[in-house]
Amino acid sequence: MKRSTLIMKAWLGLALAVGLVCVAAAPRQAQAEPLYFALEVRREGRLVAQPKLLGETGRTVRAERRKPGASEPDYRLVLTPTAEGETFHLELDLVLPEVKGHSQLALLHGQERKVQLGRYPGDLEVSLLLMKVDSPEFRALMDLAADPEDRGSGRAI
Repeated sequence: MKRSTLIMKAWLGLALAVGLVCVAAAPRQAQAEPLYFALEVRREGRLVAQPKLLGETGRTVRAERRKPGASEPDYRLVLTPTAEGETFHLELDLVLPEVKGHSQLALLHGQERKVQLGRYPGDLEVSLLLMKVDSPEFRALMDLAADPEDRGSGRAI
């Protein structure tokens, strides 16, 4: 075999090995984590909303409550969750007719946080609970048993 052919095969082999290493080292697309959000929205201490929402990491969740025939919603809520290890980063935007707020926070599974979004403390406050949907804590919260007979009469949903 000629020396030039041998060198060319060595370079091709090296390029193939580097390509395989790069493919193996590339980050894999993370699986979307289904999440449950329970919120309480208070305006000057008065409860104005209690949405309970399902979403997943990497996807924006939007919720709006509007009375029939109303031109403006009572509230508009946007949640954008992302996962980083065991921590969930959440971007929260809330709009009420007279006030709006924005916050970014980090939560662990099962953690509840209160966030002040208004111009002064108590102006606009959000309590937020985040849970992984497929978890024992979520099943307990929703009173989901593995066997329908174990549930008994259960609660109405």
